[in-house]
Amino acid sequence: MGLLIAILIGAFIGWLGSLVMATNTQQGAVANVVIGILGAALGRWIFGDLLQLGGAQAAGTLTLIGLMWAVLGACLLIGLLKLIRVMA
Repeated sequence: MGLLIAILIGAFIGWLGSLVMATNTQQGAVANVVIGILGAALGRWIFGDLLQLGGAQAAGTLTLIGLMWAVLGACLLIGLLKLIRVMA
């Protein structure tokens, strides 16, 4: 059950990140899930572990602040993928 919830939250985070970064038409459901899950982990690692910003440890959790950090991480991941030309 936990895996299903992680996939659903990851899809939501990836979808929000793709809307913010204007790549929604290029991504499918699988890309949204992958970018959402990896983006949440990236957001937590960069903003929580490296920069020690308060609340970033909640990235990927089902709270408003956790979703915000996760979407920010997903946007950062999409930006990095655009930079190396994986996504146009």
